[in-house]
Amino acid sequence: MKKNYSVLQIVGYQNSGKTTLTEKLIKKAKNKGLLAASIKHHGHGGAPDLELTSKDSVRHLNSGAIVSSVEGDGVLQLRTNLINWDLKKTLELYRFFSMDIIFIEGYKRENYSKVVLIRDEGDLHLLDSLTNISCVISHVVIEESRLKEYQYFHLSDEENYIEFLMQGILIGNFIDG
Repeated sequence: MKKNYSVLQIVGYQNSGKTTLTEKLIKKAKNKGLLAASIKHHGHGGAPDLELTSKDSVRHLNSGAIVSSVEGDGVLQLRTNLINWDLKKTLELYRFFSMDIIFIEGYKRENYSKVVLIRDEGDLHLLDSLTNISCVISHVVIEESRLKEYQYFHLSDEENYIEFLMQGILIGNFIDG
């Protein structure tokens, strides 16, 4: 039987704090005894750089393999060149790992529960164009009339928004799997 898990997206524009928030949530989840995973969207166009270009597994990919992995000391590193790899396929792969929560950094247009990070007033249009917003964390003060039903936190209120999100994970507000 498959284990249910939560999925929470962290979205916003570049330099809004997505990676920092994701790291903090992963650490907090681990401290609470939860198994966390993450998926980061490379939203800058093109394929992400391969850091280890001289390794055999990368050479296999460069030779045409669609999937290549290397295991050592219990650690598996998997890479793929599968065409049309997307979030749905990545989540299917992650189902094989027995985690409690998957944090997705990016993929703004997907329909999972979202934390939207607002850097400045120019980002406020995200609140009108995105779906399934659970929480808004902003670097700037936002007028209440713009927030609709969203839970809102100022970036400086870290303790409260981390606690709000962890509570949501623990009580199953973000269950997908």
